[in-house]
Amino acid sequence: MNLHSKFEKGLKPKDFIDSMTVNQEKFREIYESFIWNPEDEEYFTGFAGKAQLHCLILAADWCGDVVRNVPVVLHALEKAEINTEILVMENNLNVMDQFLTMGGRSIPIVIFTDPKGTVLGSWGPRPKRVQEPMVLFKQEYPSREGVMDYEERIKNVYREIGQRYGEGNLLYQQEIITELRALITSF
Repeated sequence: MNLHSKFEKGLKPKDFIDSMTVNQEKFREIYESFIWNPEDEEYFTGFAGKAQLHCLILAADWCGDVVRNVPVVLHALEKAEINTEILVMENNLNVMDQFLTMGGRSIPIVIFTDPKGTVLGSWGPRPKRVQEPMVLFKQEYPSREGVMDYEERIKNVYREIGQRYGEGNLLYQQEIITELRALITSF
């Protein structure tokens, strides 16, 4: 898959943050409170300038996962000096539909390409440990049809996801950095 046509069509991270109409304060709070593990910071700093990667992030300001995860992702991309643009999901459904999560539109999706736009890999919408309850739920209930209490069950899954994020708990942030590091190393 090639996404070169999307280069220079997205928002720079600062422009995305400045344009947020909801969740901007929480996004900035998470961004500003991020703390590097020294080993990871060294890795991403050392990566800077070594590879010509481009990153497109499918996102929207209304999404809680975007608010929690993208600030952490941005720190890694900034340290690694990877050219980054944010594509607002609703304006880029053709791209979104190429990166479905278990058949659905879930964001954020962090897409890495080479300079020609060839997709090298992607990450998202959540760290694996946080996403696990949704994976298990979708395996058990691949469709809403025939599930009388589907809405209640999915609410319980989202509660579990929220607990795994853990308010004030920075474990999920380290998991994002670890997963991004493994992905980038694989290119």
